[in-house]
Amino acid sequence: MPGFLLDLDGTLYHGDQPIAGAAEFIRWLKEHGYPYLYVTNNSSRTPEQVAAHLAKVGIDAAAKEVLTSAQAAALYMQEQRPGANAYIIGETGLQLAMQEGGFTTADEAPADFVVQGIDRSFSYVKLAEAVRRIRAGAAYVLTNPDHLLPWNNELQPGAGSISASIERASETKPVVIGKPSPIIMNYAIRRLGLPKEHIWVVGDNLLTDIQGGIAAECHTALVLTGLLTRETVQEHVERTGVKPELVCDNLQQLSGHIQAIL
Repeated sequence: MPGFLLDLDGTLYHGDQPIAGAAEFIRWLKEHGYPYLYVTNNSSRTPEQVAAHLAKVGIDAAAKEVLTSAQAAALYMQEQRPGANAYIIGETGLQLAMQEGGFTTADEAPADFVVQGIDRSFSYVKLAEAVRRIRAGAAYVLTNPDHLLPWNNELQPGAGSISASIERASETKPVVIGKPSPIIMNYAIRRLGLPKEHIWVVGDNLLTDIQGGIAAECHTALVLTGLLTRETVQEHVERTGVKPELVCDNLQQLSGHIQAIL
């Protein structure tokens, strides 16, 4: 039985707009009983908020079907040092993941971790506080390395852009949690409960979704509903060196391929 680790933006929707056929693809997975998990680098939203956004674009989803980079960061930090103090740079999704993971917020006290995601209120003060703690010995954890975020056909600075300033000033590279890191991929595989050779990683981004799937030794399917087109995909494969197992125009083409090989 195949399982699926699914990207969100560019794969199932564009910002607030649904991608044609995405809801039908999820219904197809449900009808056949194929396990799946929504895996997102977005650390700003809680799983409940991700599920609500999916519902807004016509996809029936539950919070338990979501794994965010914030949740994966909390799992990683629990394995390293449970109950530690964390200085948090991030929004609601990351703050709640840290709280639910049992971490104490170190706004004033020394920190065991500096954990950082997207933060649209990032400031020089936060930069200085993060750098001070890292240089004093705190481990630096980054939810995801994305420099730019697509939103309604525009690009905005992502968590990786904020991280660039922290890394430069602290002279410390972070532990990266989100795609293409094997950290989030291994947590997702574990939660899905299938052998990795039965799992398809599906997304629109070669450098996050597909590279992460390859690193995790899963099957990979690039869908051309987001960043790339038939005209640009080969150039990007050659430039990045990241080659997906399948290139599909859309999710319907992917479901047809899966049916054909089963």
